[in-house]
Amino acid sequence: MLQQNAIGSIDEKKHNCVQKSREEKMMSKAELARTAGVTVQTIDRIEKGFDCRMDTKRKILLALGYKLVDRHKLFFDSN
Repeated sequence: MLQQNAIGSIDEKKHNCVQKSREEKMMSKAELARTAGVTVQTIDRIEKGFDCRMDTKRKILLALGYKLVDRHKLFFDSN
């Protein structure tokens, strides 16, 4: 997703399916954050397309019931 910032340049945000997966499992942002051991603000930023550390991605994957090898199902930019 591309978004124009205040000074007119384009910022590219990375696409992910965290919100979709969380909602399919009937979890709130607070529940996911608590289960993953991160803040609600972190979940909110990730769902809006901001990048995060690999360790945070790992915590979210496991909290949503995925295996680490399934990382591409949630985070399309993962190496």
